Amino acid sequence: MKIEEYLEDKKQLIDEALDQYLPREDQYPQSIHRAMRYSVLGEGKRIRPILALASCDACGGNLEEILPVACGIEMIHAYSLIHDDLPALDNDDFRRDRPSCHKQFGEATAILAGDALLTLGMRLFGRPSDCKVCCAVLETMAHGAGTDGMIGGQVVDLEVKPQDRDQPTLEYIHTRKTGALIAASVKVGAIVAGANDGAVEKLTRFGECIGLVFQIVDDILDNEDYAVLFGPAKARQEARHLTDKAKEQIAFLGKRGEVLNQIADLLVSRVK
Repeated sequence: MKIEEYLEDKKQLIDEALDQYLPREDQYPQSIHRAMRYSVLGEGKRIRPILALASCDACGGNLEEILPVACGIEMIHAYSLIHDDLPALDNDDFRRDRPSCHKQFGEATAILAGDALLTLGMRLFGRPSDCKVCCAVLETMAHGAGTDGMIGGQVVDLEVKPQDRDQPTLEYIHTRKTGALIAASVKVGAIVAGANDGAVEKLTRFGECIGLVFQIVDDILDNEDYAVLFGPAKARQEARHLTDKAKEQIAFLGKRGEVLNQIADLLVSRVK
C-alpha cells in the first residue's frame, strides 16, 4: 500500500471510531455535544493518531488496543485548537476553512467543549486492557499535554514576542507546543504494543525529531520564527537533518518501520 493510501485508510478508520466515541448531537445537553463533534470531526489529517497506530503496528501491537488511545489523542489535539483560537490567545476566526468553534457556538461553549474533549480524551487513555499500560499511557499523555509539554510551549509562545526569539527559545516553544503531543503519540503506540524500554526510548526520540520538523516546516510555509531567524533555506536544511536523525532512531525496526519513515518524509516535504 502506498503511503497516501495508508494515511487515507487510517484516517477513515479513526474518523469512524471518533464518531462512535463522541457523544451524539442529540444527546442532552445538545449544545456542548454539537460543539465537540464540530471541532473533532471537521477536516483534519489525523497525523497524531495515525502516528500512534503506525508506532504500535511497527512494534507488533494490537489495533483494537491502540485505536481508542489514538482517538483520545485527536480529542486532546482538538481541544488545544479550540482554546488556541479563542480571543484571549491567538484570536482566530477560522479553523480548517470554516468558522472556529467560538465563532460558531460562542466563547463559553467553546471553552467548555475544549474542557470536555480533554476529559473524554483522558478517559479513553484508560481503555487498554493492561492496567500498567493504562497508567503509562496516562502519564505520557498528561506530560505531553501539560506545562512540561504543550501548555508550557503555548505559554512561552504568548509571552515572548517574535522579534525577541532566539534559537533556544524557539526550540523550547516548538518542541512543546507542537512537538510534545507528536512525540507522545509515537511513544504511546510503542507502550501499548508492549515494546521494551529501549524501543520505547528510540521511538520517543523519533517522535521528538519529527515533531520539531513539523513546526519548522510550518514556519517555512508561514514565513515565521525559524524561517525568519535562519532564512527558509537554512531552516529547510535543519528540518531535513532532523528527519535523517529521526530515521536513524528507528533503523532497528527494519521493514517494520517503513511507514514511520515514509510519514517522516511526507512531513519534511509538505507544501501546505
